[in-house]
Amino acid sequence: MVTGSGSPVTVFAHGFGGGISDTRPLGSGVAGSRLFLAFRGHGTSGPLPPGWDYGTLADDVRRVADPHGATRAVGASLGAGALTRLVADDPERFERLVLFLPAVLDRPRAVEARGRFVALADALDAGDEDRLASVVALEVPDGLADTAAARTYVRQRSIALRAPGIAAALRRLPGLTAVPSADVLRAVRAPVLVIGAMDDPLHPSTVAEELAGALPNSTLHVYPRPGPLWNQRADLRRRISEFLS
Repeated sequence: MVTGSGSPVTVFAHGFGGGISDTRPLGSGVAGSRLFLAFRGHGTSGPLPPGWDYGTLADDVRRVADPHGATRAVGASLGAGALTRLVADDPERFERLVLFLPAVLDRPRAVEARGRFVALADALDAGDEDRLASVVALEVPDGLADTAAARTYVRQRSIALRAPGIAAALRRLPGLTAVPSADVLRAVRAPVLVIGAMDDPLHPSTVAEELAGALPNSTLHVYPRPGPLWNQRADLRRRISEFLS
């Protein structure tokens, strides 16, 4: 989906089990054309191929970005990993990058995150909708679980996770890394804004710190609590739009 018009063109890549609606808020205030993709295995895109990895996801971004002439990119979680892999393979591909809540760099995910993915996959395989909703609800920041926004989020995300192939992908994802070594990012000269959050088990702030440290021209911002899209949305939008401008 394309919104806005003219240059520059910015491509937006969503997180696992998400879609275009998840990244649209990140594009608020970003000038030019905004290009939103759905990875394979998500939305109305085709299925993920056997043996997929972050290289596969990087190819998805490139297949959308190249024909539209995108010179800037924003990736959230899984999308941040895909962009990390893309610029590791092609350091000069983008002029500016925003990597929001990166979840993995050059080591597989931590035990707590692995357990969360297994719980989601088990609930999906068992067809246990209540269990699925309870695990998804863990993603809602403390104090917001009883809000209408939280109930809508849990319902919509649970529906998205029931897409074909997601359970198998949940079991594969935790063992994957975005790049074989953080050192491969030393050749990336484009300015990169890396945004993390404290106390987020699925997106450890240490990953954001390590990623920023590996990129020669990076700016790091770490929010003091998890869920910036929930509790710091205006500030997050401002940071992204100002950086890309």
